[in-house]
Amino acid sequence: MTATVIDMRSDTVTKPTAGMRQAMANAEVGDDMSGEDPTVNRLEALVADLLGKEAAVYACSGTQSNQMGVRTHCQPGDELLIESTGHIANFEQGAPAALSGVTCRLINGEHGMLDVFDLEGKIRADNQHLCVSRLVCLENTTNVGGGRVYPQEQIDRVCHWAHQHGLKVHLDGARLFNAVVASGSTPAEICRHVDTISICFSKGLGCPMGSILVGSKTDIARARRVRKLFGGALRQAGMVAASALYALEYHVDRLQVDHDNAKAFAEALHAIDGITVEPAEVETNLVFFNVDPELGNAAQLSAKLKQRGVRIGASGPQRLRGCTHLDVDRAMVLQAAEAVAEAVAEGLAGAIGAELGPYARA
Repeated sequence: MTATVIDMRSDTVTKPTAGMRQAMANAEVGDDMSGEDPTVNRLEALVADLLGKEAAVYACSGTQSNQMGVRTHCQPGDELLIESTGHIANFEQGAPAALSGVTCRLINGEHGMLDVFDLEGKIRADNQHLCVSRLVCLENTTNVGGGRVYPQEQIDRVCHWAHQHGLKVHLDGARLFNAVVASGSTPAEICRHVDTISICFSKGLGCPMGSILVGSKTDIARARRVRKLFGGALRQAGMVAASALYALEYHVDRLQVDHDNAKAFAEALHAIDGITVEPAEVETNLVFFNVDPELGNAAQLSAKLKQRGVRIGASGPQRLRGCTHLDVDRAMVLQAAEAVAEAVAEGLAGAIGAELGPYARA
């Protein structure tokens, strides 16, 4: 077993850096629910400006900010359209239905992404027997879709189609800045036609918590009320908002390191007999790979890796997901690949602690 645990389950496992902790300790605070926390106000104004939108509201988590977006655009009985692997529909505990009375219409796309030809014919007819199609939800980067980045013309095309049909567009941008770095676009360019955007600070940007919802003044005013309804109104939130301000200054450009390490990890895995991965398809910090069923299953391999001090979760019966982040360097990801090779060579049968779910999602 390696002396240091290499945790590649998710970029949510990152710890605040020393500089981030110092920024949090020095943060000026006030009552955020009353609009009096200067650090939160500065963060909201900064992110709205970065995305070319009018306003923003800080939230506790990505699930919360996504659901604030759903409730902002939809009424009970409405329907949202989403790619079949989308986080909002699959990994937020049925929140659209539970919190807002909204159903999810799952649509198969490619690599977790939708295009106009996927959406055409999916809007419900204006009929009293049917729910109202109200919202299109996109994900950039995609999660289960493989960490892929929407081509700009594709996301623009979907937004134009949605708006022509009277639908709004919400973007689950949990890893939006990974898309920014990988594409070379600005946040404002990517989001120029999207109505609301949710961004997580607690993933690749390395903050201990926090998310934000961005959009028009009208939509964010409604979302702020929804935040209170969902129990997310905050008090002296400046201490965590300060971590997000620090991350936006120091942790965005370094995401390229995570992307390069993910590619190196995929290339090392590609050389292992019994492991299937396509390094050319790795665009950001997520690496999905499959284990040959003749060797065993993903949960068994995950359990074997844990014995070796490597944490990589199963994301399906044969599929695993490795995630690079600021707390794993190049040497560590290559050591993780060596552990995969050793586990496969040793054999996976009878791995202690192997379970077939639930699968990794964040």
